[in-house]
Amino acid sequence: MKIAIIKYNAGNIQSVAFALERLGIKPVVTDNREIIQKADKVIFPGVGEASSTMDYLRQSKLNTLIPILKQPVLGICLGMQLMCNYSMEGNTRCLGIFDEKVEKFPPKNKVPHMGWNTINNLNGPLFKGLPKNSYVYFVHSYFVNTSLYSIAECNYIQPFSAALQKNNFFATQFHPERSGKTGEIILKNFITL
Repeated sequence: MKIAIIKYNAGNIQSVAFALERLGIKPVVTDNREIIQKADKVIFPGVGEASSTMDYLRQSKLNTLIPILKQPVLGICLGMQLMCNYSMEGNTRCLGIFDEKVEKFPPKNKVPHMGWNTINNLNGPLFKGLPKNSYVYFVHSYFVNTSLYSIAECNYIQPFSAALQKNNFFATQFHPERSGKTGEIILKNFITL
């Protein structure tokens, strides 16, 4: 199985690669459009800032490739936010896979949402075998409201989408690669889709 991790100007890409290697998968970290298109699965991770990252994706023409991928795609953290229509961070137009807006948590003294929190209302194949209120690891200041695309929810200041799905596109606001056994199960579930 070929798994491509999209390489761009974002942090945390190596953490995802190491998590997959612990599961016996040797991923390819690449920004090559052809390799990404031919992969069995694609992971779009990231820690960073929305507007500069979208600039990078536009320069490398990945902004036109990612939304048309047909294989299972998993966005993580910033990757999830960039799969939405718009982010308040840097007033950024994003990829438009999910018809959602990324907003900033109020108030400033409680941001970022960082550390372990529970997810609930789990739906779909990513969460097979997981109990409700499973703990996962978050680091983020921006969020997506709950919606028809939500396949997991979390509460921090207010309810928000912990994970989204539309067709072959999956996304988590939390970091499965940092979420211990729970994250390992989620990554295994994605690999076996």
